[in-house]
Amino acid sequence: MPDTARPPRHVLILGGTTEARRLAEGLAAGLAREPAVGAPVVGEAVVGAEPVLGRESAGAPAPVPALRVTSSLAGRVAAPRLPAGEVRIGGFGGPEGLARWLREHAVDALIDATHPFADTISHNAALAAATAHVPLLSLRRPGWVPGPGDDWHQVTSLDEAAAALPALGSRIFLTTGRMGLSHFAHLTDLWFLARSVDAPEPPHPPRMEVLLNRGPFTVEGERALLRDHRIEVVVTKDSGAAATAAKLTAAREAGVPVVVVRRPPVPDGVPVAAHPDEAVHWLRRILSAADSPDSPDSR
Repeated sequence: MPDTARPPRHVLILGGTTEARRLAEGLAAGLAREPAVGAPVVGEAVVGAEPVLGRESAGAPAPVPALRVTSSLAGRVAAPRLPAGEVRIGGFGGPEGLARWLREHAVDALIDATHPFADTISHNAALAAATAHVPLLSLRRPGWVPGPGDDWHQVTSLDEAAAALPALGSRIFLTTGRMGLSHFAHLTDLWFLARSVDAPEPPHPPRMEVLLNRGPFTVEGERALLRDHRIEVVVTKDSGAAATAAKLTAAREAGVPVVVVRRPPVPDGVPVAAHPDEAVHWLRRILSAADSPDSPDSR
């Protein structure tokens, strides 16, 4: 049984992605609880007899203290899907503010589960973790991979994506989010269908229709969207999300080219997990090591 006399370990999860919510749900459900008899082990997270995050490898898991889980959301979406556990909304004030928050709230582990293109907060997290001496993990879903029949044009930025469009088509399905529309505002001869969760603000392309919607999307629905709007080019960031991948299948079937913005790299020296269950394994190992009698951080 965990030592309930010790204060709970504090884990801060950055981001409102699907992976962040899934990880928070699994941790809040009881990473430190002992599994029920006969229940499958998921790190040490068990809800009844059903796995929360995926089966761990065989073998007895190392003991982990009780957890306090806090998720931090940027606040850019008007009605975000709130994760389990404690939630804070808003920025920290740069890496110095985040480092101060980590110290003041006694954070034992930091997990950056932000969107793969939220490179500013990812770099701030790396700087803050180093300053506050808090272990940091980057939770990044795998990127998309082109397959047979795909006509992908990979670029490194939204500006490069905008520069590529005039040679590819004049009716554009833009799925890069409302925050990046200014990069396409100068393309006055092209027509855009821009899909986002919240309504965009200027500057944006003058010839633009806005479609407010939130995934997951279906291949059937994306086929109809490309057909009904006579889309000639799709523009997307390589978010890697399964919920928004249907447009890639629909574009392949229709022979529509896709401009794909490559994701920025993870900050140097930061370990990466591709799935929430890998993050659970890392967290269990980090916190178990910190609780070792030989660790200077042992409480």
